[in-house]
Amino acid sequence: MPAQISHGGNELFDTHEALSTLTGGLEQYLLYEQHIQSPELKAMEQRHHTFLTQLYNTIVETLKTGQEPTVKTQTYNMAESNDVIYGMQPSAPKSPSQSVSQINDECVSGYMLGVMKSTASTFTMTALETTNPVLRRVFSDSVPNIIEMAYEVFLFQNKNQYYQVAQLPAQDMQLIMNSFAPTQGTMPH
Repeated sequence: MPAQISHGGNELFDTHEALSTLTGGLEQYLLYEQHIQSPELKAMEQRHHTFLTQLYNTIVETLKTGQEPTVKTQTYNMAESNDVIYGMQPSAPKSPSQSVSQINDECVSGYMLGVMKSTASTFTMTALETTNPVLRRVFSDSVPNIIEMAYEVFLFQNKNQYYQVAQLPAQDMQLIMNSFAPTQGTMPH
């Protein structure tokens, strides 16, 4: 089936929205780069931008052809360790920046996390209703990569105490963790 016929109308609207979200994210990354002070955050931003640019090209090619893209969906591997710092430390109350000169790594990493969250949501919603199997697979295979990038940003924020992770008291954690039990039934055949 020709590419122009192998896409449903809703799929095209969703794909347009997903590509617009990704385009906006790439453009936001360009704006943020000039405000980054941390070499680690700058390297992360550049890795994300490079990866997302290739993903954009893969989606555009797949949309136009309806066929396997020249560059298939890659796997993003984050550079951060998986170590999360738990607990809360006192910090000054937050308020919106009043000038561009106040935009710092905390702000930029928060913006980057927002880009990843909106992209992951849009790609997931698009994949759920995409009729072309190749385009659907490109979107669905991309969601774990976006999640990995978001988690990498979160870990950077957590390490720098921009994103603190509160924990419940041990007794409350145990109550919640033990509030479900496995089922005794088996799956029907």
